[in-house]
Amino acid sequence: MIKTISASLLTMAMMLTSCSSATTTKSTDTNDDKLLLLTGSYSDAANEGINLYEFDQNTGESRRLTGLKGISNPSFVIFNADGTRIYSVGEDPGSSSTVNTIAFDRDSLTMKLINSCPTGGGAPCHVALSPDGTHVLTANYMGGSATIYPLDSLGVPYGEPQVIRFTGTGPDKERQSQPHAHFATFTPDGRHLWVTDLGTDRIHTFPVTGGKSLIDTTAMADITVAPKAGPRHVAFHPSLKRAYLIDEIDGQVNVIDIESASPKIVQRIAADSVGAEGSGDIHLTPDGRHLYASNRLKADGLAIFKVDGKTGLLTRTGYQPTAPHPRNFAITPNGRFLLLASRDGNIIEIYSIDPETGALTPTDKSISTSKPVCLKFFPRG
Repeated sequence: MIKTISASLLTMAMMLTSCSSATTTKSTDTNDDKLLLLTGSYSDAANEGINLYEFDQNTGESRRLTGLKGISNPSFVIFNADGTRIYSVGEDPGSSSTVNTIAFDRDSLTMKLINSCPTGGGAPCHVALSPDGTHVLTANYMGGSATIYPLDSLGVPYGEPQVIRFTGTGPDKERQSQPHAHFATFTPDGRHLWVTDLGTDRIHTFPVTGGKSLIDTTAMADITVAPKAGPRHVAFHPSLKRAYLIDEIDGQVNVIDIESASPKIVQRIAADSVGAEGSGDIHLTPDGRHLYASNRLKADGLAIFKVDGKTGLLTRTGYQPTAPHPRNFAITPNGRFLLLASRDGNIIEIYSIDPETGALTPTDKSISTSKPVCLKFFPRG
């Protein structure tokens, strides 16, 4: 069910896969001291929905390098470990939804769409790679499922995917009438896959077994959150055995103890204090001292928390208003800047971070771009 079209020698090598193909764009700028900033967006395939920038994490300065057409609604993007591949969802409904593989040359800054594979689940809204880089996964919001493709030696999906379909409902009859998989991630030790399900108020967990199937679906276990919570995104602490889950509907941050084999919620604290029911993303500073969670629909902004260095518990310390509909955001590896994707403001805002308090200060710098949804950093060199 996967069709391959190819035109170059590289793509010819990839015809061992069964997926379809396409476009190239190029820039020749280089600077080993800067970061690459990759952005995904809601966009027609005819437009450059994926864009690449250079970002100076010491000054906050940025410049656009190149962009890529050919993917409808490439909302979420990710680099592989060595920066030679980029993977993107095509967040379309039904059978037109895709996971896409992009070849990236770090010397010439060339991005080339080399294939597009169906996810078998509608509206894939997140893409992830297994810790060993052998599989690519999507969380399919309207499909209520997770899709797993094995990757060949060139990092390209092949064969038929494994589609894990969830069941159940939640108490919110409008927003939880069916499962809504929103995010797929692996625990820091690489031993478990977590898939958040906004529709059933659960995190589905699977042991990682390796091999072509990657996980043991027969051993699925659930972390159950509060009714009508709507679990969305997860961040793991860099040194403590703690995970942090943002709920979209009730706007709570859940602190999860992952020390034992049975993770348990040890704290719930509000990120959304106005009942907007639109919380989005969650991230920690690289040193693990501060945590941020985005809120949309009312009082758009970022809730700011201090993280206890011993227990991992949270204290709310502030709130930063932002441009409208803040979704994904990213923090620079040196912890100096937070970049926020304002989908409805058509802008990426750049904030400086106070390392002691975690407070955010708007800078006079920003990036204008259409409907940004996802931001990912990668070393420039």
